[in-house]
Amino acid sequence: MKAKKSWREKLSDDKGLPKVGRVEGKMTKRWGTGTMVIPAPREVDALMRCVPRGKVTTINELRAALARKHKVDFTCPITTGIFSWIAAHAAAEDEDQGRRRITPYWRTLKSGGELNPKYPGGVAALRKLLRAEGHKIVQRGKKVFVKDTERVTIEPRPL
Repeated sequence: MKAKKSWREKLSDDKGLPKVGRVEGKMTKRWGTGTMVIPAPREVDALMRCVPRGKVTTINELRAALARKHKVDFTCPITTGIFSWIAAHAAAEDEDQGRRRITPYWRTLKSGGELNPKYPGGVAALRKLLRAEGHKIVQRGKKVFVKDTERVTIEPRPL
């Protein structure tokens, strides 16, 4: 039986990505027209690492940075979300193994500034980490957000 891949191994497996292509045919109904990049997992992780303490970013900001990097019209939202989730779990795995410098995944929010409940530790852990960096957290219905996201949101740029 084959051993299950670690999160770090999943993050390191680029699967031939990134790939750039034209959006054509049936795909235009969902995505529109133009060129799109499917990023590599490590590209998403690298951008997440660029968000400094006290700032946050969103999946949409990551997508904009990746589109600019690859000189395309847009970035695949599905794979960007999946790869941020993998990066978050790889960071938690690294932390469990005693590594100090991990990807600050808690600084990457869903669109609109919502905390991602699928990240390690769920909303409770994210709330604690973000508050420790000076962010105010608010709840609207069942969803939890960083307050005044527009003031602290950045589009990450690789160092």
